[in-house]
Amino acid sequence: MNEIIAPMGGKVLDVKVKPGDKVTEDDEVLILEAMKMELPVVTSFSGTVKEVKCKNGDTVEADAVLVTVE
Repeated sequence: MNEIIAPMGGKVLDVKVKPGDKVTEDDEVLILEAMKMELPVVTSFSGTVKEVKCKNGDTVEADAVLVTVE
């Protein structure tokens, strides 16, 4: 199981995947707002989204697990 983690703390603006979605390397999975900038979070591996651990509007800490992929 692979995990996509938050590169820095911020607010989740837009979750672009849901459980069951297929993702490939470099796919954008969500948009994080940090320091008044929008930061796309991408996956570095391919697979199927197993769980999305955040939703739009959530505040997340750096290194928090956002999405799990298998």
